[in-house]
Amino acid sequence: MDKKQSLLALSAIAIGTAAYNILKPVKSNVAVVDDLDLDRYMGVWHEVARLDFFWEKDLTDVTATYTKLSNGKIQVINRGFDQKSKKWKQRIGKAKPLGDPKDGALKVSFFGPIYAGYNIVHIDEDYKYALIFGSNTDYMWILSRDVDVPENIKQKYVQYASRSGYATQKLVWTKHEQ
Repeated sequence: MDKKQSLLALSAIAIGTAAYNILKPVKSNVAVVDDLDLDRYMGVWHEVARLDFFWEKDLTDVTATYTKLSNGKIQVINRGFDQKSKKWKQRIGKAKPLGDPKDGALKVSFFGPIYAGYNIVHIDEDYKYALIFGSNTDYMWILSRDVDVPENIKQKYVQYASRSGYATQKLVWTKHEQ
């Protein structure tokens, strides 16, 4: 590919990315928590369950670490152990509130300028357990500060997700073995 073709390809990608972000902005269509304390949310969360997708396929011991940055954004480090390759896998992204930082509606990106919804729909008063919905019903996570979660919390979150249209029978319950 010569310089002219490379420039055209890069221009097409830039225009496509801009159009995507303009025409399909991240929106929260679910009721999110409205009294979120972002500082308390920061730190390490263990994935308890998820609706599986390509990046997390075959992962155990999944954690998400959130760190508030000086520019107001949040660094996100997702990490898990790949059972097939027997290696740790990590992805670093960024997140930021969609509007009022007290609302649980954020957007997250692991692919440059393309963002997806990250909606905190339930969190307990001690910030030990959280239920997260994505931009659509394909993405859902139950998170905890510890790997062990009381059964009543799991059931509460699963029932809420089911009533909200999520295919909870497809949940992958994350193993923590490493």
